[in-house]
Amino acid sequence: MSEVSVTKNAEGPAPAGDQLVVLDNVNKHFGALHVLQDIDLTIKRGEVVVVIGPSGSGKSTLCRTINRLETIDSGSITIDGKPLPQEGRELARLRADVGMVFQSFNLFAHKTVLENVMLGQTKVRKTDKAAAAKKARGLLDRVGVGTQADKYPAQLSGGQQQRVAIARALAMDPKVMLFDEPTSALDPEMINEVLDVMQQLAREGMTMVVVTHEMGFARSAANRVVFMADGRIIEEAEPNQFFNNPRSDRAKDFLSKILHH
Repeated sequence: MSEVSVTKNAEGPAPAGDQLVVLDNVNKHFGALHVLQDIDLTIKRGEVVVVIGPSGSGKSTLCRTINRLETIDSGSITIDGKPLPQEGRELARLRADVGMVFQSFNLFAHKTVLENVMLGQTKVRKTDKAAAAKKARGLLDRVGVGTQADKYPAQLSGGQQQRVAIARALAMDPKVMLFDEPTSALDPEMINEVLDVMQQLAREGMTMVVVTHEMGFARSAANRVVFMADGRIIEEAEPNQFFNNPRSDRAKDFLSKILHH
């Protein structure tokens, strides 16, 4: 049991309506590898949770279980009070509520930027084309690539493509946004343009789970930092507490390696 849950209970449980994503005793194996071990994590509405830790610690797998891109072996995950559906239409509906931005941009190469952002709206949300196009253009402006609407993904830089991918996820009006190392495939000069958009979303109150190596973003945008190692959550704390005074030796070791280079 993490120290966080202990202190929370002391003030009385958080109201259920406040808890948007709840992972309860989640376990996941890949063959003999126990990649998620007894994970308990609650993400509140409007909270930005940044998940950090060494490679292979289970961060991306954790992120991918929340929209069931990875199944779990035991435990439960609920989103807005509903358990994750197994498959079929319910799952498609859930995925529309959970926006996902990957390391690779996963845009449809044969569709324009505008069409990429319209697609989910028209197919899943059944929005009519004119309304979908209007919303898509507004979102592309919001992430700073409005002028690229009629181009194809291959004509855009990596940073622009990733911002289109964020707009595409936002077009579904998701309840929560998952970012799985969204900047790790980008050239250094493009990283900030994507982080700036994410910072803006955080300021606007979007619930976000972000797996990242960008410690500056974790410090400035996170409400809470979750540190993972070896498939477990080792500690979670507010950014200031975590970066300035980590409790566990694993976290101290990790931070000494990344912050002094």
